Parts: sequence; C-alpha cells; structure tokens
Amino acid sequence: MDRKRCRELFDGYVEAYDPQIIEIKLKIDHTYRVAEIAERIAAAAGADTDLAWMLGMFHDIARFEQFTKYGTFKDAVSVDHAELGADILFKTDDSFRGIFGENAAVAETAIRLHNKLDLPEELDEGTLIYCNILRDADKIDIFRVINEPPYDERNRLIASMASPASEEVMDCVLKHRCVPRPLIHNKFEALIGQCCMGFELVYPESIIIAKEQGYLGRLLGLDIRESTMKEQLGKLRTEILREWKIKGISD
Repeated sequence: MDRKRCRELFDGYVEAYDPQIIEIKLKIDHTYRVAEIAERIAAAAGADTDLAWMLGMFHDIARFEQFTKYGTFKDAVSVDHAELGADILFKTDDSFRGIFGENAAVAETAIRLHNKLDLPEELDEGTLIYCNILRDADKIDIFRVINEPPYDERNRLIASMASPASEEVMDCVLKHRCVPRPLIHNKFEALIGQCCMGFELVYPESIIIAKEQGYLGRLLGLDIRESTMKEQLGKLRTEILREWKIKGISD
C-alpha cells in the first residue's frame, strides 16, 4: 500500500473545500487522527495496520460534500455520510478506483457501516475486525472533536441548562448501549448519547487510548449546575468505568 498516494488522493479531494471554514478543517484534522488511532488499534489487535490506516483516511470522505451542500453534519436532516462516502469511493469517483486492492469488499463494508448504531450479525470475522477497528477509532476522536470549537460552546451552554435526560435515555445508560437518535431531544441528551459511545469500544487498546487522551473524561466531568443532570452525568461516568472494568481496563 502506498500511503503517500493515499494522502495525495485525500488532500487532492479536499482541495475543493475551504479549510478556513472551521467545520471543514475539523474534518480534515479528524481524518488524520482517526487514521493514526486505527493503525494503533490494529497493531494491538494483530490486524493489518495499513488497511486500518486507510480506512481512517477515507471513512469520512463524504463529510465535505455533506457540509457544503447541507450546512450540517447531521445525517438525519441531510444525507447518510457513510453511505455517500462508500458510494464516492467505490462507485462514483474514478480517482479512488482500486486503492483498496483485494481488500475493497472489506473496506466498502467497514466504511458503509462505521456510523450505524449496530452491526449486522451476519458479518464474517475478517470484516467484523476492521468494522470494529474503524468504529472504535472514530469514536475515540469524536470525544476530542466535541471538546473543541464549535462544540465547546455547546458544552458551556449545557453546564447552565436545566433539561435533564429522559428515562429512555438513562435506560440506555443503564443497559450500557448507545442512544438511538430518535430519543435525543435536547443538547444534554445529545452529550449523553455521544459519551455513551464509550460503552461500545470493542478493543482494550481503544479504551487505553481513550483514557490516555482524557477527552471523554472531560465531558463526563463537566461542571453541571442542575442537580438531576449532575447526578445523571455522574451515573454515566460510573457505568462507563464499570463497562471498561468488565473489558479488563480498570480506572
């Protein structure tokens, strides 16, 4: 695999988008970090580090078109960026043709599924590994992204809100699962939903990286004023640490 060519393909594609726009720069930076994290997870898991790195480099290729066309990264009100990205890479843009070589089928599946709430049960073990590596790497860096502009302003607003999470959202916390989008109705529930991704980190190395970076810890430690919200965030932290202990990583 030629990493230089991959970088050139990615950089050439995003040249059409203005990096002075904070959301565009955010996704460029996110891409490179996810690639590095995916490579590290793959190394620890005994998987193909080159393939994992490539998946990170191209997993969000559709985000640039999505934001430019719709002005949002919310799939629910625009387009499924994972589906669009897989179409760009494997169906519509000839410049990417053949870059994954014999791993094309695995790569297309991993990229199409990286944003889905659940993975299909029928995935073969070889494909499942790379789906999980990419999903873990993406989630880990999302914790960083939502600590930074423009999301840091949202977090400051949450700290002064009085809008506790619903019982349905907190039931997801107690069940150690991600929150389905239809259950999210305010900024605090969105934060809870994003933090719940910590439950679903598959690999011990992924949890180690998340702990090292500390971004999820910052979110779980927000100085919330409203008592019920403060209690709910504390409960979420407790449950995530419990899940990590089950997976062999203690506090």
